[in-house]
Amino acid sequence: MTRHLAPKRPPIHMIDTEADTLGALALSAEVRLPQVSHLLLQEISRATLHTAGRMPGDVVTMHSRVEFVDETTGKRRAVQLVYPQNADIASDRISIMTPVGAGLIGLREGQSIRWPDRDGHERALTVVGVTQPQDADV
Repeated sequence: MTRHLAPKRPPIHMIDTEADTLGALALSAEVRLPQVSHLLLQEISRATLHTAGRMPGDVVTMHSRVEFVDETTGKRRAVQLVYPQNADIASDRISIMTPVGAGLIGLREGQSIRWPDRDGHERALTVVGVTQPQDADV
């Protein structure tokens, strides 16, 4: 089944304090990771910001566990979105400073986004589930 995705990016939501931290992180990585840095800054600038207490539970935030489908390959993955120092692909913890991580932040369950991968090829990512962290997971 082929899904038809809107050409523009879907609305996204971010926690205000996370947006500040992610903006600083993206700026600090501008030279080392220019593509991801630019994409993440674009996402932050277009996000609707919320306090942590008002963030809907079905939105991908830092430390969320997210299940998504790469519509290009049909592959389904479940990962936790983390800061670079906590990334461990063997434990399914992906960094926000990867193309997939930057593409997932702020999406809600059921939303899809067309997003470039490391090689610049466009992928369609669809969020099928979001689980918020418990205090011990962070």
